[in-house]
Amino acid sequence: MKKIITLVSFMSVFGACSQENNSAAKPVEAVAKNIFVADPTIFYSKGTYYLYGTTTGNVANGEGFLVYTSPDLKKWSEPKGAQNGLALKKGDAFGDKGFWAPQILEYNKKFYMIYTANENIAVASSDSPLGPFKNESKKPVIETGNQIDPFIFIDEDGKKYLYHVKLTNGNRIFVAEINDDLQSIKPETLTECISGTLPWENTENTSWPVTEGPTVLKHNGLYYLIYSANDFRNIDYAVGYATSKSPLGPWEKSKDSPVISRKNTGQNGIGHGDIFWDQNQKMHYVLHTHFSTAEVSPRKAAVIDVEFTGNELKAVPGSFNFLKN
Repeated sequence: MKKIITLVSFMSVFGACSQENNSAAKPVEAVAKNIFVADPTIFYSKGTYYLYGTTTGNVANGEGFLVYTSPDLKKWSEPKGAQNGLALKKGDAFGDKGFWAPQILEYNKKFYMIYTANENIAVASSDSPLGPFKNESKKPVIETGNQIDPFIFIDEDGKKYLYHVKLTNGNRIFVAEINDDLQSIKPETLTECISGTLPWENTENTSWPVTEGPTVLKHNGLYYLIYSANDFRNIDYAVGYATSKSPLGPWEKSKDSPVISRKNTGQNGIGHGDIFWDQNQKMHYVLHTHFSTAEVSPRKAAVIDVEFTGNELKAVPGSFNFLKN
């Protein structure tokens, strides 16, 4: 499960002045600040990268989703959303709390945001990645039960699939075909994909095992379901994957999982992100980490390079870095 986090920042300046030699003061230098979002996603369009994620409902910005921009993945802006930094804000959206885990999709000459609110899934649209995104319907995409962490995958044949997490005897990943208007699913196709059954997926042996944050892609005819496991507050929160010959499964979990964890990054609570490709078609995974070894929140956004070796998905050693502005 996720929690709302707080967006904080700090700034340091350095200056010096010597009266003895009457030299000028040193220029003020801004120190790069971590970007504090959880469950992040990065969307690339026309030379600009857009970063979204689970943020805070603070007084300055209001509730919804902030969006940051970058021309190069190195230097990020302050929030640039159309409404006080927000790409989608409470009031234009379904629900009124728990705005989590957005995904951005360009489809039919519009931009769509698929997201969680009130532990349900909704879809909003806009003419710009900066928003304002607004919901056509104030109903959730799935009207029974509680579900979070949506991800829409469009296959080569045009069929569309909504991967998501059902809150039922654990956080379990499900999939269903979603209709062309992206507003409802085909309930007869609803299928369970995976749950937390392996030792690395439940290191605390809880009665509510967690698999969440699905992202799906296709490579060499195989479907890859990339997911995070363990409670997000657990230092062993990590990223693994499963493969299938069909978008509906059955899924075979990789024996190499977890492929991104504290063991190969040095960061606690690392996971729940999204695959994206940069302007040079290089593949990356954006994710979040704990704030420190002692505190979970506010969680920090970061990127790590990933690549295929044959049909195995691997993280590139030494490529991890935090996102800053």
